[in-house]
Amino acid sequence: MKNLLIFSVIATLLLTVSCKSSFNASETLQNDENRKQLYQNIISDPVKFSEFLEVAGGNKVAQMLMMKNHMKMMEDGKMKEMMKENPEMKEKMEKMMQEKMENNPEMQKKMQEKMRKKMMEDPAEKEAMMEKMHSKIMENPEMMEKMMDKMMMMMHENPKMMEMMKKKMKDHQSKMEKK
Repeated sequence: MKNLLIFSVIATLLLTVSCKSSFNASETLQNDENRKQLYQNIISDPVKFSEFLEVAGGNKVAQMLMMKNHMKMMEDGKMKEMMKENPEMKEKMEKMMQEKMENNPEMQKKMQEKMRKKMMEDPAEKEAMMEKMHSKIMENPEMMEKMMDKMMMMMHENPKMMEMMKKKMKDHQSKMEKK
């Protein structure tokens, strides 16, 4: 009887171990249907999607891909439409982008280069962007302070720029006094 009991326990353990399923992510993702279902499951659940974005945010390659996709959506006008429909999202995205730019100099440099190129190609775009930047700076005293500090540093590093700025300020002052 004792042997039968020991045999039963061993057989049960062996069956349990051998029947235990193992998950292989690579295998699962190779199947198009499984992959699409997995994606759909993640994006339809805000908690899972947020978790996914958090994990992706910790990966430099994923960050760059997300930024590239973000820029493409902006260029295609899709982002503008989404922002019109959801002002909360717009505000949140702008804040998030600002933080990312401050924390990632490489991303900041690429974004600035892209904006510079866009501004040089289209004067109307340049004017609109300058106007938007001006209003953002006026709304945010901290941003204004940072901008002024950066301008001061640039002028100290570039005496020619400092002279040009002094001249502009003097000309502007003269115009204001005439009015």
